[in-house]
Amino acid sequence: MATKNNSSSTNGTGSSHDALPSLLAAARPFLRGDLAAADPELPSLVSVLVSAGAGECYHKHGTFLDHLVDVYRILHLWGAPDSVSRCGLYHSSYSNSYVNLAIFEPDVSRARVRDIIGDAAERLVHLFCVVPRHALMHDDLHLRYTDAELRDHLAAAEASLVKAAGGDYARSDAWRVKLRAVVPEEGVVAPHIRTGEPVILSRRVLAVFVLMTVADFSDQYTDYQDKLFGNEDGRLEFTGDNWAALWPGTGKPGLWMCAMSRLAAIYRLIATDERLRRMENEAIDHEEDDDAGLELSIPPVFDRCSKVLDPDEQIAARDLYWEVICSDVKGGDGDWTQIESLLRQSIGKNPFVGEPWLVLAQVLLNGGGRWEEAAAAAEEGLRLVLEWGSSWDKRMAWEGWVSWGRVMRDKAMDKEWPRSAWGIINLGLVKQLHQK
Repeated sequence: MATKNNSSSTNGTGSSHDALPSLLAAARPFLRGDLAAADPELPSLVSVLVSAGAGECYHKHGTFLDHLVDVYRILHLWGAPDSVSRCGLYHSSYSNSYVNLAIFEPDVSRARVRDIIGDAAERLVHLFCVVPRHALMHDDLHLRYTDAELRDHLAAAEASLVKAAGGDYARSDAWRVKLRAVVPEEGVVAPHIRTGEPVILSRRVLAVFVLMTVADFSDQYTDYQDKLFGNEDGRLEFTGDNWAALWPGTGKPGLWMCAMSRLAAIYRLIATDERLRRMENEAIDHEEDDDAGLELSIPPVFDRCSKVLDPDEQIAARDLYWEVICSDVKGGDGDWTQIESLLRQSIGKNPFVGEPWLVLAQVLLNGGGRWEEAAAAAEEGLRLVLEWGSSWDKRMAWEGWVSWGRVMRDKAMDKEWPRSAWGIINLGLVKQLHQK
């Protein structure tokens, strides 16, 4: 079975070079379509979805089947427990508060799905499909914090861990008090979306749904949804209702990252608080709840969920990137200086996505002679794209961005780059194909 990616997010291109072998090893089962290498049962789990017609159903960026497999991949690469990754694979298959995609009947097919993916994963799938996710994730969770508050609380949480090592569990720290008000230690109660009956979610289950929401949005969101919901300010507060927006939009990256960085920050706060609670419970021999064994792994994105992206910076970064994409510089003798400047500005404003780095790598290769800089840019872009497990610029699939980044890195390290259209078309083979 392939090793999951539990490595920390790194900063700087030297660290990216060191991180790439393990990131590629974790991604290789998905790059090769060798799903059994990720989970021996995964091919049969996917075949059930195929037989149920998931590949015939529409989903925002393609088919429902593609989306389910992609969310599994993202969660697996983030080091999520198997039950959580499998929940991602079947996450809307009973339908849910967002979409009508009940390829399994929610009231009569539970035993069948349980036999397929296991008790723990099916329980998560069922809960995920019966609670009002929008209210839970947005109204009741991240919209109860300001950006500044989240940044302050992330720093305070790290300080609390240091104090806890000395036996001071700091339950009165402001960030913990606020978190308990937003997400009580005993969990939350939400109304069943069909019956209205109370559904109890433990804190850890709610945190898993936060993680899945970040993965879910990262896979499917483009500027089409921005148009649907009037997301001009990038805060994703769903204030608009432009139902006549034409699918699939322009292909421009959507403005989802600010909201998801906020949810990721809250996920980290919950995980940190649960870690502190476990340390305290062990110290006083206190019994834990039934979901205490549900691991809250920290994904590498947003610098291990420790950074909140400003909405205005998000917009500016995306628009600078798109200006480059729509530019018309031609040939090796073109003026690449301005293009490079725009890309570096974009990266400075949103350093959490890989595609601007990969476009920068090609710009440096096109300009000629800057081999080490081009290799470093390709490696940084590759690291980020591999860590996400999904593409930010969805004009091209994740696998395409990974293979293009590898080609550019290889060519930069060999200090050669085609100087003709036929030479560019000839590119394709990547090195290290025979590594496991």
